[in-house]
Amino acid sequence: MYDEQKMDSEMGALLRAGVIIACSIMFAGGVLYLIRHGGGREPYGMFRGEPAPLRNIAGIWRQAVSGSARGIIQLSALAMIATPVLRVAFAVYGFARRKQWLFVAVSLTVLALLSYGLSQSS
Repeated sequence: MYDEQKMDSEMGALLRAGVIIACSIMFAGGVLYLIRHGGGREPYGMFRGEPAPLRNIAGIWRQAVSGSARGIIQLSALAMIATPVLRVAFAVYGFARRKQWLFVAVSLTVLALLSYGLSQSS
């Protein structure tokens, strides 16, 4: 039987792994950025948003794979955002294994709302 304590333990491990992975990616991107641009000065008098290639998931992925420090940092932000989304998806799985259909429906609703919200922001 898939009990509540096991589900909580696995969910905690998922959240820890997501945060550790996101932070590791962020650290690597930050170090790479400082190596390449640490001596430069930023013109803080003028705001510049993210360049177009870093405004969508496919562009972020391409930039990160190509070794762009900013792309790697953006990828870590995506990993951090994905962590709680994966937690909700795991909750659907865990509740389905326990045959708690009301919680499955609630979790699926939350997952759908998260998906909708994330798709509207890109």
